[in-house]
Amino acid sequence: MAESPEEVAVLVQRVVKDIRNAFQRNPHIDEIGLIPCPEARYNRSPIVLVENKLGVESWCVKFLLPYVHNKLVLYRQRRQWLNKDELIDITCTLLLLNPDFTTAWNVRKELILSGTLNPLKDLHLGKLALTKFPKSPETWIHRRWVLQQLIQENSLPGLVTKGNLGAAPVERIHRLVQEEMNVCSEAAGRYPSNYNAWSHRIWVLQHLGKLTVKKNGKGLVLFSVEMEKTGVVLLDELSSTKYWVSMHVSDHSGFHYRQFLLKSLIGRTVTDNNVLVQNQIINEQNPSLQKEESAGAEAACAEEQSVDLPRHLEEEFELCTELIDSYPGHETLWCHRRCVFYLQHHLSNKIPLLSAVVSSVDSSDETLNNSHHSPATSPMAQAMDVDGLNESSSKQGYTQETKRLKRAPMQDSFGPEVEYRFIDKVLSTCRDADQARFATAYRKWLVTFLGQ
Repeated sequence: MAESPEEVAVLVQRVVKDIRNAFQRNPHIDEIGLIPCPEARYNRSPIVLVENKLGVESWCVKFLLPYVHNKLVLYRQRRQWLNKDELIDITCTLLLLNPDFTTAWNVRKELILSGTLNPLKDLHLGKLALTKFPKSPETWIHRRWVLQQLIQENSLPGLVTKGNLGAAPVERIHRLVQEEMNVCSEAAGRYPSNYNAWSHRIWVLQHLGKLTVKKNGKGLVLFSVEMEKTGVVLLDELSSTKYWVSMHVSDHSGFHYRQFLLKSLIGRTVTDNNVLVQNQIINEQNPSLQKEESAGAEAACAEEQSVDLPRHLEEEFELCTELIDSYPGHETLWCHRRCVFYLQHHLSNKIPLLSAVVSSVDSSDETLNNSHHSPATSPMAQAMDVDGLNESSSKQGYTQETKRLKRAPMQDSFGPEVEYRFIDKVLSTCRDADQARFATAYRKWLVTFLGQ
């Protein structure tokens, strides 16, 4: 085993070279790990590559990590010169062993900005580091920075071929989003309550999930935010994470992500309804106004309103009920139920108010004489729906004259009375002390919340 500084230097240089060669032989490495090995038993490389798995024998880490760390620090202090290839190899080795070393990520940022390093390689390096250190905050932070660089890179006109309507950048964005979702799911499964992974997933939806590609007047492809597509992405995420949270009932971060999805859907519905009301009032006041642009906006609003939010909230209540009954004594489930009830209450108060405004405007429109409003028992039991007036008018396009708004009764499948009955059932049947305590706390919260 190496002991002198010269022997350590030779050993480390050989190991760094072996790591570089491993990535060259197999660029599809998808996991790294340490192989328990207290000392070198054979005269061979401590780097083991089996299929797509890269292993490092543990005996060499105590030599490898301090050496590459000190060498990078000397470089940053301008006391030692390293060329670009050496920087790439040293930072790669260092980050695979210690991904929370911020200086190494900063060096790679400089290499990316100088055009020396492909940002996609850094995404791959970060993905590998997360297989061993799934909660590494510096890795997630650097990953977001790289994604922002890719967005800016894609927006450059030189990356888009003439005559290409942006199909390649759009597909690249979709692949990036899907890849990030997979990375987040794997990291969340490797470390319980991985707040960093779920926060990154939220960031991806907020910054990449809304992006699309458009052409300006000069033929350049630019990125913009398309609101009408985001609702579909949110619903897909809501569906895809249902099984995951069912298998991790104590992971609050996963349920918090579902709360974010539901809040986003409700916020978009309220915003789109406001836009619909404003457009309708403007068109009523300006009959001669060109309606092509407003028709497109209203069509997008109609698409978003086609999302049955009460049904999705009801399904979330059913999921909570099933999990609480199947896995008693988990506080995360009761906290999630509180949030879902709050969102349902918030939605019920917002949507009928907007419906009343729209209905008052529609009453002055002669083209909507055939529209009708079904009676509702309470403001909390109403929702909005938008459809065409008749088949002949719908064929002419979705315009102000060919739409009407109607109210539909919300199913009385959840509410304060239903929640109280559920609590009583839990308290009368459960034998778990924690379950009874959580149910009692939920009842107190309901009384306090509804009494405000």
